[in-house]
Amino acid sequence: MNIFGRMKTAAALLFGVSAFAIPAVASEPTIVPEQPPFPAQGKINYVPRDSILEFKALSEYLEPEWVTEKFVKTGKLPPLAERLPKEPMVFKTGNMPDGIGVYGDTMRHVVGGRPEGWNYSAGQTQGWGGIDIAMFECLTRTAPLFQVDAKDVEPLPNLARSWEWSEDGHTLTMKLIEGAKWSDGDPFDADDVMFYWDDNVVDPNVSPLNGATPETFGEGTTLKAVDKYTIEWTFKDAFPRQHLYAMAYETFCPGPSHILKTKHPKYAGTTYDEYKNGFPPEYLNMPVMGAWVPIEYRSDDVIVLRRNPYYWKVDEEGNQLPYLNELHYKLSTWADRDVQAIAGSGDISNLEQPENFVESLKRAAQETAPARLAFGARLIGYNLRMNFSANGWGEPDERAQAVRELNRNVDFRKAVTMAIDRKKLGESLVKGPFTAIYPGGISSGTSFYDRASTVYYPFDLEGAKALLEKVGLKDTDGNGAVNFPAGTAGGSDVQIVLLVNSDYSTDRNLAEGLVGQMEQLGLKVVLNTIDGAKRDATQYAGRFDWLVRRNEQEQTSVVQNTTQLAPTGPRTSWHHRAGTDGTVDLMPFEQELVDVVNKFISSNDNDERADLMKQFQKVSTTNLDTIGLTEYPGALIINKRFSNIPEGVPIFMFNWAEDTIIRERVFVAADRQGDYELFPEQLPGKPGEGGPIN
Repeated sequence: MNIFGRMKTAAALLFGVSAFAIPAVASEPTIVPEQPPFPAQGKINYVPRDSILEFKALSEYLEPEWVTEKFVKTGKLPPLAERLPKEPMVFKTGNMPDGIGVYGDTMRHVVGGRPEGWNYSAGQTQGWGGIDIAMFECLTRTAPLFQVDAKDVEPLPNLARSWEWSEDGHTLTMKLIEGAKWSDGDPFDADDVMFYWDDNVVDPNVSPLNGATPETFGEGTTLKAVDKYTIEWTFKDAFPRQHLYAMAYETFCPGPSHILKTKHPKYAGTTYDEYKNGFPPEYLNMPVMGAWVPIEYRSDDVIVLRRNPYYWKVDEEGNQLPYLNELHYKLSTWADRDVQAIAGSGDISNLEQPENFVESLKRAAQETAPARLAFGARLIGYNLRMNFSANGWGEPDERAQAVRELNRNVDFRKAVTMAIDRKKLGESLVKGPFTAIYPGGISSGTSFYDRASTVYYPFDLEGAKALLEKVGLKDTDGNGAVNFPAGTAGGSDVQIVLLVNSDYSTDRNLAEGLVGQMEQLGLKVVLNTIDGAKRDATQYAGRFDWLVRRNEQEQTSVVQNTTQLAPTGPRTSWHHRAGTDGTVDLMPFEQELVDVVNKFISSNDNDERADLMKQFQKVSTTNLDTIGLTEYPGALIINKRFSNIPEGVPIFMFNWAEDTIIRERVFVAADRQGDYELFPEQLPGKPGEGGPIN
C-alpha cells in the first residue's frame, strides 16, 4: 500500500470517532459582531464608466519641449505624431480632479522588495511597490473602477480598446489598440498577445508572475489571433464577462515578444531557467508598454524609471503622458516606506501595516507635515489558509499528509478558529478602532458583503479543546501538545508548519500571535518565514501545511479573479490544487462553492449575483474554507505637492493605489516642483544597453 493509501486508512480511523464519544461543549456559531465605527474613511465620488477615457485622434499632440529639441530635431526620435497610435487613449479632463497637468518632477517610492528581473511573463518579480504597474500594461484595466457606479462596473479598455460578444456568448472578439509601440519603437500587436498566451500562460514550464494559468480565464478557454490587431477568445460558458477582470493586472500583461523570444526555449534553444533569468535587473531599458522604462539599477540602493517616449496615452489637449518624467524606487523596507513618506523623503506609501497607524496619524496631523493621509474602507484582511490537498500536491511526507487530513476535517477547523482570540490578535497590531473581527470569506468592504450571511465561531478555548478531542487528538505523552493517534505519523506531536511572508511585519506578527494561541490549544506551529518571492514559489508548489496570506482581489472586489474564490480548476485555489493524479479532491462544501462561483460568473442578473455571493459567504464561513484573522483599513500617504489624486482612493481594491491614482495623470504644479530628477532631459536607451541616452 502506498503512503496515500496508508494515510487514508489512518484518516478513516482518526476521523471516524463517534460524535457521541465526546460531549460537545463548544459555543454555537453566530453572526459576526458589528465592526466599530471609523469616521476617518474618505468618501468616493462615483462616476459613469465612460466619463474616464476614450480613444480618438486629436488635431495636435504635444510633449516636453526638451524631448522635441534634443531628440526629435536631432533625428534620434520620430515626430510625436508618428510615435502615437492612430487613435491614442485620451483621458477626459472632467475625471481629472485638478485638470490638465504640466510636465516635470519625480515621484519617489520606497519599496521593501527586491527585483529578480524584468521577465514578468516568466514569473519574475520586479520588486513590487508599483514598479511592475509602471512598466507593464494589460488588456483591460480595473484599478480606477473603485469610483465607478456599481451598475456600470466592467473593466476599462486598455491594450484591448474594445470588445464584442458573439450572439451565443461563447466568443469574444477584442480589438487591440492600433499603431501603439513598445518603448523601443517596436510595434505592439497580436503577436505579443499570442506569445504571452501560447508560450507563457499555456506552456506548463512557465509560470507568469501572479500565477496566471489557462484556468484563470476559464477551463477550456482558447485564444487566437484573427489579424494584426484582433484577437478572439472562445469560452466554454456563455457570456463569461467575469474573465474580462482576469485580463487586467495582474494576469494578462504581455511582455515584448521581440525581446523575450531571444531567450525562450521554443525560439532560442535555451532552457526554461535561462529564459526566466535572461533579463536580470542589470538588463536596462527593457521595452515596456507602460509610462516609464527602467534605466538605472543599483543593487540594494535604487531603481530609476524614465518617461516612455512612445507612450500611447494623452490628455484632452493632446499632451503625451506621463506628466512626471521620472520614478524612483529606493530599495529599503516596507516599514521604511511609511516612515519616509510621512517625513517627506518619500512621496507615496500604501499605509497597510497597522503597527504604523498611530505614529503616522500623529505626524500627518502636524501643520508642517509634507504628506497628507487618507483612510479607506476595511479592505485589508488576513486569512489562515489550510492545505486541503490530500492527493499529493507538493509531495507531502507522512507528517504533512496527516496534517492535510486534519485540515480536511471540519471539527478540526472549528477547533482552530475557536482558539483564535481575534480581538487580542488585532490589538496586538494596533490599539483603537482600526481592526475588526474577521471570520473569513469575502471582505466587509465589498458591495457583495452581507453580514447576516457571515457565520462566526466565537473565541472559546475550552470548546476548541473538546473538538480536538472529538477528532481523536489527545496529549498522550503529557508535554502539553496533542499527538497523532498511534499508527499515524508515529504518534508524534501534531506539528504544523506555517508559511509566512517575511517582507511584512504584519504577516510576521500575526503568525507569531497564532503560534502562541495554537500552543494554548495544544498544537505545535512552526514558522517557515521567507521572503515574498520564495513564499509564492513555495505556495504554488504546494509545500505548506498552513499559510498566512493577505486577501487578494477576489475577496476585496469579488468580480476580479473570481475563479480563485474556490477550486474551480486544477490550479485556481490558493490552498487546494490538483495532486499527482491531475484532479482536485474536492470536499462536498467545496463543490458547493465551485457551483456557486461558476453560477456567479455566468450570471448577468445583478440581483442573482448578489444572492449567489450571500450563498458563497454562508457556505464558506460555515465550513471555514479560510479562517479569518483580522481586517482593517489602509491609508494612502501622498506628498502634498502632487495633483490629480482622486478622493477616497482605496490603497487596495481592484488593484493597488499606485495604479488606482492613475499615476500617468498625476502631476506637480510648476511652482511646487522639486529638483529630484537624477537623469534630467534624458530618455531610455537601447534594450540591454547601460543607462539612458542624453
